[in-house]
Amino acid sequence: MGTDNIIFLEVIEWFDESGKELVHRIPEKGSGEIKFGAQLTVRESQAAIFFYQGKAYDIFGSGRHTLTTANIPILTKVLSLPWGFTSPLRAEVYFANMKIFPNLKWGTRDPVAFKDSRLGLIRLRAFGVFSIRIVQPVLFVNTLVGTQGVYTTEEIEEYLSQTIVSRFNDYLGGHLDTLVNLPGRYDAISAGLKNRLQEDFSHYGLGLSDLYINAITPPPEVQQAIDDKSRLGVFDDLNSLLKMKAAMAMEKAAETEGGAGTGLGMGLGFMMPPMFSDLLKKSDIECPDCRQPVPQDAKFCPSCGHQLIVFNRCSQCGKNLPPQAKFCSRCGKPTEQKPPARTCPHCGSENLPDSIFCNWCGEKI
Repeated sequence: MGTDNIIFLEVIEWFDESGKELVHRIPEKGSGEIKFGAQLTVRESQAAIFFYQGKAYDIFGSGRHTLTTANIPILTKVLSLPWGFTSPLRAEVYFANMKIFPNLKWGTRDPVAFKDSRLGLIRLRAFGVFSIRIVQPVLFVNTLVGTQGVYTTEEIEEYLSQTIVSRFNDYLGGHLDTLVNLPGRYDAISAGLKNRLQEDFSHYGLGLSDLYINAITPPPEVQQAIDDKSRLGVFDDLNSLLKMKAAMAMEKAAETEGGAGTGLGMGLGFMMPPMFSDLLKKSDIECPDCRQPVPQDAKFCPSCGHQLIVFNRCSQCGKNLPPQAKFCSRCGKPTEQKPPARTCPHCGSENLPDSIFCNWCGEKI
């Protein structure tokens, strides 16, 4: 885009070469003197937010659009003499990448506490993958991107991972009593955790397309206790279990070659395709108020009239707010007021505002 020329109009467009950019600003160096009649081209997988004089002026869907500003070639340059021939009428365009960003990783940096009904307090590690997409471009730019010229998945992946880990601990505490019942429940836990996280992600204009749990691993001694517990159920008494373990130890010592692990990796190739088969499916767009389907380029719901473009959202109750609102029309709280972190009464550690179980001691807050 020729943002430094005096006469010619600009042709504004953007291509994501890396595949990791969520938002890209043009001009990259900051605001520019975008002229009256400049042409904006938006692709199918993009949305463009036009900022004029520091405020979100409009949002554009796919197609070619003509921008209307007060910058008129030559005349604007003459009138901007007091500012060193730099027009004070500044404008910029933020391109939002609306595609699905798959294969983002989440996991526990430090083990989280889980209070098991049978094994007591244990610490778990868990990891998996998730995919996101931007569903409210203006809200995303206003809450997370700010004035950054480029915003990539690498800058948000760690924060979203920490949010997933916190909600994961809450969900396990409320829906799982013991790790003995964990096998076979990964899909149910993933689905419940995804539903819980949708609200957290929506505060930033993001949608959680998919979430998968690859593994939940307790400490080695707890794994051994679970194995012993499952084996004990096959036998009548502890004496039989001890005899079996002694026989297994003797058999292992007598082996001269270990070939048991040669086929362990054969089935891995069959596990991954089902996990990612639906990542590229396009999510249906629905009204957040009445849940009726709406066209992708709609700005208002055709069924209930609800405004679909979110400029800001109340951090207390989640109500959509007008651009200049200072107080929420639903709960009356100031829009700048953020909910405080929730402190555990047992260990004093800080958790997310809506946390139910503490990440550090596992106790219910």
